[in-house]
Amino acid sequence: MWEQIRSNRIRSFGLIIGMGILLLVLGYFIGLAFFGSYIGGLVIAAILWGIMYLVAYFQGESILLGVSGAKKITRDDHPRLYNIVEEMKIASGLYIIDDPAPNAFATGRSPERASVAVTTGLLQIMNRDELEGVIGHEISHIKNRDVLLMSVAGVILGTIVILAWYATRVMFFSGMTGGRRDSRGGGGGAQVIILLIGIVLMILAPIAAQLLYFAISRKREYLADASSALYTRYPEGLASALEKLAASTQQLKRVNQATAPMYTVNPFRQKGKVAADLTSTHPPISERIRILRAMAGAAPADYETAYEKISNGRHIVPASALSASGAVWIRQPSAETTPQPDEVDRARETSNALWRSGNYRTIDCECGARIRVPPSVNAPAIRCPRCGRILPLS
Repeated sequence: MWEQIRSNRIRSFGLIIGMGILLLVLGYFIGLAFFGSYIGGLVIAAILWGIMYLVAYFQGESILLGVSGAKKITRDDHPRLYNIVEEMKIASGLYIIDDPAPNAFATGRSPERASVAVTTGLLQIMNRDELEGVIGHEISHIKNRDVLLMSVAGVILGTIVILAWYATRVMFFSGMTGGRRDSRGGGGGAQVIILLIGIVLMILAPIAAQLLYFAISRKREYLADASSALYTRYPEGLASALEKLAASTQQLKRVNQATAPMYTVNPFRQKGKVAADLTSTHPPISERIRILRAMAGAAPADYETAYEKISNGRHIVPASALSASGAVWIRQPSAETTPQPDEVDRARETSNALWRSGNYRTIDCECGARIRVPPSVNAPAIRCPRCGRILPLS
């Protein structure tokens, strides 16, 4: 989908410019409020803008993974997940997030430097076809260059929100302590007006940045669904996965407004359901499921046809993608050809992946107990909690 890749590059540039302007507006009023001149605020904002862009481009992936609490895993930690990613034929780092809320996201600045992170909740409830659908969705974000766009947007948006938050509070407290003195000295009316305008803009700037962020998020989710159907040749896998994600009532522990658009579905819950309103970064899950299940095949043209029916004639798939692929038939479910792990097996392999990623040692006792020893334990031996035997750790 070269048109989508080109569009994302243009949007990345526009997003950087747009958020930079918001940052300069904030700097202008911060300069007036704190330095008595807008020049100092503009200089600081410009420097901060440049630094945050460089940080977002080169370290955005690490920042977003760290904020989400993701831990890198290897093939030995979770072979099933690694096999699925390898089938998609893309080199990505794999990370696991210890969180019962099922979800996933991709991040990075290019297909050569990108990562996919999944939660333990996702690994425990998804069968192979469903997990393939979710991974295919996230890998399509990597191939379509969505990940660079969202990484840069997430870091810069976070900077604007934090800067506005601190600025409004500093101005509020300084106004309380110095406002009475300024009014006695005369000429305070203009300063009060400037102060009020600055506060209003500092409140509106992060909202405007958030709306700008939302504006680029919804279309890419439909295109990622279409790509996942093509990669897996099984639209029902992602449709079933989305149903499970929508039914989950678990709230992600480490998520914020800047990182939310990266996830497969909106991670913010409202009364047990995924919020889908005008300010949501994701289209309604029910609509995404209906489109996937209305597909007659697995090609982008089949997704376009289904999308047109559901959306009353609107278009979503770029012309280049429609002309590039021919007919792609939907395959049979994996369960009919390959034995699938049940819920107990999935829970066991997920917990094992967490133990290994945390460098826990495994000690097997003669009584059959399996003991997980954290890396912080430096004792030469431990006692088996079941039979009382002393087990050496060396």
